[in-house]
Amino acid sequence: MTQLIRMAIRAEGIVQGVGFRPFVYTLATGLGLTGHVGNDADGVFAEIEGPAAAVSKFLLALERDAPPLARIERVTATAVTPRGSRSFTIAASGPVGRPSTLVSADTATCADCLRELADPADRRFGYPFINCTNCGPRFTIIRDVPYDRPLTTMADFEMCGPCAAEYHDHADRRFHAQPTCCPACGPRLTLLDPAGTALPGPPLARTAELLREGRVLAIKGLGGYHLAADAACEQAVAALRARKHREDKPFAVMAADLAAARRLCEFDDAAAGLLTSQGRPIVLLTRRPGADVAASTAPGNRSLGIMLPYTPLHHLLLQAVGRPIVLTSGNVSDEPILFRDGDALAGLGGIADAFCVHDRAIHVRTDDSVIRVSGGRPMLIRRSRGYVPEPLSVASTFPRPVLACGAELKNTFCLARDRHAFISHHIGDLENAETLRSFTEGIEHFRRLFDIDPQVVAHDLHPEYLSTKYALELADIDLAGVQHHHAHIASCLADNGADGPVIGVAFDGTGYGTDGTIWGGEFLVADLTGFERAGHLAPVPMPGGAAAIRQPWRMAAAYLDADPQSPTRPAASLETDHLDVMRRNQARWSAVVAMARKGINAPLTSSAGRLFDAAAAILDVRDAINYEGQAAVELEQLADPGETGAYPVGIETGLPFRARGGDLLHGVVDDLAAGIAPEVIAARFHHGVAALIEAGCVLARERHGLSTVALSGGVFQNQLLLRGAVTRLEARGFRVLVHSRVPCNDGGISLGQAVVAGARDRLLLYQP
Repeated sequence: MTQLIRMAIRAEGIVQGVGFRPFVYTLATGLGLTGHVGNDADGVFAEIEGPAAAVSKFLLALERDAPPLARIERVTATAVTPRGSRSFTIAASGPVGRPSTLVSADTATCADCLRELADPADRRFGYPFINCTNCGPRFTIIRDVPYDRPLTTMADFEMCGPCAAEYHDHADRRFHAQPTCCPACGPRLTLLDPAGTALPGPPLARTAELLREGRVLAIKGLGGYHLAADAACEQAVAALRARKHREDKPFAVMAADLAAARRLCEFDDAAAGLLTSQGRPIVLLTRRPGADVAASTAPGNRSLGIMLPYTPLHHLLLQAVGRPIVLTSGNVSDEPILFRDGDALAGLGGIADAFCVHDRAIHVRTDDSVIRVSGGRPMLIRRSRGYVPEPLSVASTFPRPVLACGAELKNTFCLARDRHAFISHHIGDLENAETLRSFTEGIEHFRRLFDIDPQVVAHDLHPEYLSTKYALELADIDLAGVQHHHAHIASCLADNGADGPVIGVAFDGTGYGTDGTIWGGEFLVADLTGFERAGHLAPVPMPGGAAAIRQPWRMAAAYLDADPQSPTRPAASLETDHLDVMRRNQARWSAVVAMARKGINAPLTSSAGRLFDAAAAILDVRDAINYEGQAAVELEQLADPGETGAYPVGIETGLPFRARGGDLLHGVVDDLAAGIAPEVIAARFHHGVAALIEAGCVLARERHGLSTVALSGGVFQNQLLLRGAVTRLEARGFRVLVHSRVPCNDGGISLGQAVVAGARDRLLLYQP
């Protein structure tokens, strides 16, 4: 008689809502094993019983053949006493204890569901909410764990007989698929006018018809409302831009498939892989000359943000419209994306001509993610839908649970415990009450989902950031202030599984320095526990403070007046009378220069972002901006990709050293006077900044003996600069770390804050 063994098994990771229990059931029954499988707050638990050989095959296949959406982090198996069970069953979910299971991100419609969607013989033919175990809504509908239907926003929809039969059929693809539904029992579309009155006709067909007619539509998606228009219709896109008061910032475009995307943009296999990935992000791509896209879609930009449909509603709509559509976040001014129906009608009523809505509630608003390919690797610019809340694994354990509150702009927060860092969806700029509410509600939701009760709260040093104020108001909790640029470098280290020390180059627009000035062009010697300021851009005044960020010409005035007087080029020899930027702003130029000289409302800054602003204004690119970083973005767009020259920069070799960014503007001014094309000048400026980075890192290596460089900060979203800096540094023998899994901009700050707090905790814990 064959001897039976029984194993108690636990699988941890993303194993709920991804078909793991039916997978275990099918695997076990196929091998003739008995026992049970179920969900609980820690993941999936199972007991299997049978011959040793069959049990060994089961354990091998459990990880090797797991469902496509599963992310197994650990499997443990313990021998227990055989019970002589005669069947294999799926047990009811276990009691809710300390939730430690991971929650899946929302996932694009799978191939099987798309086949059913297009099959007239299928009962879900043309149903815009089709989903199964392998696809559909997850994070945006979950209220609590374990991930079962009663704890999602699908609890409002009672399954019909056929759906219930599929849900309970072990062999069915929808077995225990929590959002499963059909036209008889699931969510339904409605088309409303701006007053909230239902419009006649089939909602989806009528929505497509209105888009083809050049109307602006509000469409309820997975994580919130989008605003849509025919991407080829200039009148429609211009109307959307005017009504939304979004003067210049590019809109994203949704294309039906890869073939449609290729008619608009040029891209390689790596970008195609991102477009068709389960997360379906917006991918920044090079626009084809003559692409059939309205000029107002991305004015003055050589790139387009393209995404493919990720819900069945999108697939049906793109098919019905027959051409690409603009699809941009449905929000008011700088507030977060709207996701509640009443709020959307009130907030978007003056923008949208009609509202395509449905009655499935969204529990967590989530913007689309944005990504690009850089050096053959993905480079996230905004990490949100399709990626969140899947955690990042870090190299070292957090001794105590951490909450990191992030930055003021492009805010994310991060909750961390063990070796998991749960970075939030994109919250936005913490500059108004609605965004702050999204921030605080998001933290509470993550704390509940992952049962993280933080004992350490990390925050930025800037006392006026709302995220800092939130941290400081928490009672009975240890606080960890983390300097902004140290957090940038720590984020890059964590992104690459490194601890440091490294030479950290943190180039961005604004960050509160330890000396009370505004940093942003920093060379740090850093590890996770601390940093030393090895060097920086020579500081200049920011006349008008925040006004200088909104009006780059002010930075041009400050730089041109505060010339560093290099030994080879006295300040008096800098001829500026020919500059159009001075003539355009003549009425205020002298007053702004006087403000800078006297230091009245003119804080000092070493910001690389402000240096780019000055160059853009001098080159007549942009005197005032309508969105963050616009001047630098347009300066990069202007640059001639074939130009290789670089303006020289001097470095004052004190401690810390100072790189004279103003030297770059000498070259800009001289070449303008000589009649050199602005495109060539813009390229030489970029290459000059890359050469400055190279020189600073070489000097830091000589002084500190480090040969690894970490590049972080929003300035490194600039691909011309990033490629130039990496190429130069690698040619000098440096190992270069760049971002991939989290943004290099302030969206990655919370991760950096978290790992710094964890490293300091470990230092205190293990020091003698």
